[in-house]
Amino acid sequence: MSIGSEILKELWNAELNYKGVRVNFFGIPKFMLYKPNSVRSNLSRLKKKGYIEFGDNYRITSLGKKYYETRVVNFRHFSSNFNKKAQKNLLFIFDIPYDKKRYRDWLRRQLVFFGYVMVQKSVWIGPSPLPKKFLDYLKELQIQANVKMFKLSLD
Repeated sequence: MSIGSEILKELWNAELNYKGVRVNFFGIPKFMLYKPNSVRSNLSRLKKKGYIEFGDNYRITSLGKKYYETRVVNFRHFSSNFNKKAQKNLLFIFDIPYDKKRYRDWLRRQLVFFGYVMVQKSVWIGPSPLPKKFLDYLKELQIQANVKMFKLSLD
C-alpha cells in the first residue's frame, strides 16, 4: 500500500462527533450502513432501558457500560483455522440452562464462526478438532458439563 493510500485510510477512519453522532473525517455517520429507522428505533430502545442518555449528544450511562461489559465484551472470540470445505465430522450438542442464556448465544455465534451447521438449536455439525483454547474456555465458563461432542464416521 502506498503512503497516499495510508493517508487516505487514516483520514477516512478518523473519528469525530457531529451533533452527538460518531462520524468519520468527512462527516459521514458511522451507522450509514443501517437504515435510518433502524438506528432511530435502537437509540429509542437503548434510551428507554437507561443504557444511553441524550443531552448535547448521546452518552452511555453507567447502566449501559455494565450491560455492554456483561453482554458484549465479556466473551472471548476464537479464530478459526478450518477450511470452508473442511469435512464436517463432529457432532456438537449442548444443553445450557436458561439462566446462562448469554453463554448459549455466544456459543452459537462461535460455532457459526467455526463453520458449524445447525441441525437443531442445540445440535450442531462441523469440522474437528475444536481449538484447545476454545475447549479450555468452556471449562473456564463452567459449561463444559453441558456440552457433548461425538466424532462422526463418514463412510
